[in-house]
Amino acid sequence: MMKPLTPIQPYAPRIAAMFCNWCTYAGADLAGVSRLQYPANFRVVRVPCTGRISAEMILHAFKQGADGVWVSGCHPGSCHYLEGNLYARRRFALLKNILEYAGLEPGRLHFSWISSSEATKFQETAIAVVETVRALGPATGFLAGIRREVA
Repeated sequence: MMKPLTPIQPYAPRIAAMFCNWCTYAGADLAGVSRLQYPANFRVVRVPCTGRISAEMILHAFKQGADGVWVSGCHPGSCHYLEGNLYARRRFALLKNILEYAGLEPGRLHFSWISSSEATKFQETAIAVVETVRALGPATGFLAGIRREVA
């Protein structure tokens, strides 16, 4: 007796999203209230400021199985905590270069600046991040290596 064919499920990337409480998280809220459609492939971690996000937090997300990480906060110069996003911008530029040198595919780590009134920009960025990570497929290479180290 043959088993019935089951439809092939499309790959759905898992993305860890770390959002500033004052800007991007509020922009995501506005997008939801405005009923803008965007993918549900990311899980949000709300932080007071992107300046509080360390390299360890981003690596931990990858170790726990995220296919991509998206960090977003206030526009530079508009930080609720004055300079937090300026520190974050420097830290992220260095981290991205280091991770790519170590073998992380360039499209797996995303940074953006979205204010609380930019619901449409949030929607567009969410779609772009999910599609970029989806195009890369499930995490392999560098990410599979750090996951084996944890297990």
